Amino acid sequence: MTEEKTNITAKEGMKGAEGFATSLERAVAPHPYDLLPRVPSFTLESNDVKDGEPLNPEFARSRHGEPDISPELHWSGFPVETKSFAVTCFDPDAPTGSGFWHWVVVGLPPNITELPRGAGGASGLPEGAFHVRNDFGERAYGGAAPPKGDRAHRYVFAVHALDVQRLDVTEDATPAIVGFNLTFHTLARAAIRPTFTA
Repeated sequence: MTEEKTNITAKEGMKGAEGFATSLERAVAPHPYDLLPRVPSFTLESNDVKDGEPLNPEFARSRHGEPDISPELHWSGFPVETKSFAVTCFDPDAPTGSGFWHWVVVGLPPNITELPRGAGGASGLPEGAFHVRNDFGERAYGGAAPPKGDRAHRYVFAVHALDVQRLDVTEDATPAIVGFNLTFHTLARAAIRPTFTA
C-alpha cells in the first residue's frame, strides 16, 4: 500500500490496510515532560489558549490550504541567567507511538518574551530565531489535527528557558534532536495544555 493510500484511508474513517475499522483504544500517554529531569517552572500565558480548555478551531489544521495560525503566547518569571528560549508544541496523544510535533522554534533571544498570534508562519519570528521542520514536514506551526472520532488530544505548548544563546542545531534537525539538546540546556520550563477533538 502506498503512503498516499494510507493517508487517504486514515482520513476516511480510520480504515486499516485491509479495509477493516481500526480501533484507537490505547493507554493515555504520560505528560512528555514528566519523563525528563525535573526543572523549575515559570509563567506561560496566552490570550488565545487556556490550560485544559478546548482549542479554538482557528488554531487547528487548515482545511483550505491556508497557513496554520499559531496562538499568541507570553511568558514571565524565568531565570535571570536565561540566554535564549525555545518554543514547542507537542501532541502526546497522537496514535503514532511517538507523539506528534506541531511546532519547534529555537534561537529566541532572552529579551523576547512573547510571540504574537500567527508567529508560527514562515516570516513571523524575530531575527536569529528559526523553525525546525515539524511532523507535517513544514518549517512552521502545524495546527491541531487529531483523527476524526478519536478522544480529545492534549497540545502541550512549552517555553524552554535555556542556558545557551544557541542550541547546536540547524533548521534541518529533527524535533527529537532538538528535544535531546533541550534536555541538557533547559534551566526552566513553562507549559499550557489546551485540548482539541476533531
